[in-house]
Amino acid sequence: MPPTTPALSTLLPPLICGTATFNDQYNPDPYTLPTTSIVHEALSLGVRAFDTSPYYGPAEDLLGAALDTSFVHQNFPRRDYFLLTKIGRISGDEFDYSETWVRHSVQRSLERLHTSYLDVVYCHDVEFVSPEQVLTAVKELRRIRDETDRIKYVGISGYPVATLCELSEMILRETGEPLDVVMSYANFTLQNTRLASVALPRLKAAGVDVVPNASVLGMGLLRRKGVPIGARGDFHPSPQGLRAAIQAASDCSNAQHIPDNRIEKVAIRWALENWMREGAEVGSTGDPASGIPWIREKIERYGGTKLGVSVMGVSNVEELQETMRVWRSILDGLEDGEKTALDAGRSVDDRSWSLQRQKQVRILAEGIRKTLGEWVDYAWLSPAPGFVNKRSAPAIPAPLLTPAASPDQVPKRALINGVPELQPTVQI
Repeated sequence: MPPTTPALSTLLPPLICGTATFNDQYNPDPYTLPTTSIVHEALSLGVRAFDTSPYYGPAEDLLGAALDTSFVHQNFPRRDYFLLTKIGRISGDEFDYSETWVRHSVQRSLERLHTSYLDVVYCHDVEFVSPEQVLTAVKELRRIRDETDRIKYVGISGYPVATLCELSEMILRETGEPLDVVMSYANFTLQNTRLASVALPRLKAAGVDVVPNASVLGMGLLRRKGVPIGARGDFHPSPQGLRAAIQAASDCSNAQHIPDNRIEKVAIRWALENWMREGAEVGSTGDPASGIPWIREKIERYGGTKLGVSVMGVSNVEELQETMRVWRSILDGLEDGEKTALDAGRSVDDRSWSLQRQKQVRILAEGIRKTLGEWVDYAWLSPAPGFVNKRSAPAIPAPLLTPAASPDQVPKRALINGVPELQPTVQI
């Protein structure tokens, strides 16, 4: 079969708001996060895509509640933003890629997100199951796409870039249709650039249209405070040697105690800026959230070269605003950045500052990578040795009630301890 049309790369915005942070892996209590305010501010700042997953605890519910509000309904029609979610991963050691579970998971996501369709559905963390199981799930997702129009585009996500390449090649070989999108995380960062050096040529050859780069801080590894500790404790798979090397690099980078030289600030700008360029061949021409007043029609015909797609997660409005400031500064530094800055109400000086900051970050990044030494391009094993999938047979849980929509938050009691969920109203 030919690739899906129109190509996802002509539609998808190059900056996606990730919601893995709406989860107790990254935060002690995700219900206390200002998730509705984050989503509303993101939309107001021009963000037009949100990535989520059933595996991210209450993330789908919280995102869906934020979108199912009068503010969004009155200002942002559903056609104006993208929703990307996943199937297959249930918990840390439980995966189900069966056709039955795929259908259940898709229907549940539709209900949680209060939408009639999903723009992208990934098979989540594909390295934990067999290639045959991945192929089964991809075929079922495509069947749903073709027969019901409840899904627009289909892809896979995971950590080991070699596995992502092998599966992309296998799916093209077995079905004659390339994947629309393959998302990698923590593989194009200051510490690890294997997504560009190893995966990019093979994914392009396999016909993959878009390759988003997620987790530019390596799941929080590239922070002066170290990996995030949520309600689940220390979940991060990185070895102590790598953590020590990053701490040394952090100390070196910020030796003069200049806030902009902190490793996380350098890492975010470096990854966003460099993937915008290096990932352009598998990027997109969707709305770039440059600050220019947004017109819906332009999302399909944004005139400019493709930009590499990045997924950025935040835990509060201030982090979101800082991310957008950095993103727009990077756009100002592109070849046509002066026009972008002026059209968005910024100035020529903003472009000059961007180019100066670009040089500063490049110098700081070179120093950080030099300090990391042998840990540059190190990738931890995923899954860990001895992993066993506890989901030995497909099983559909007892129905759970979808929580009622709220303009401000999802009632905590409705999201846990399992109240009955609404039965699907449309068969998929």
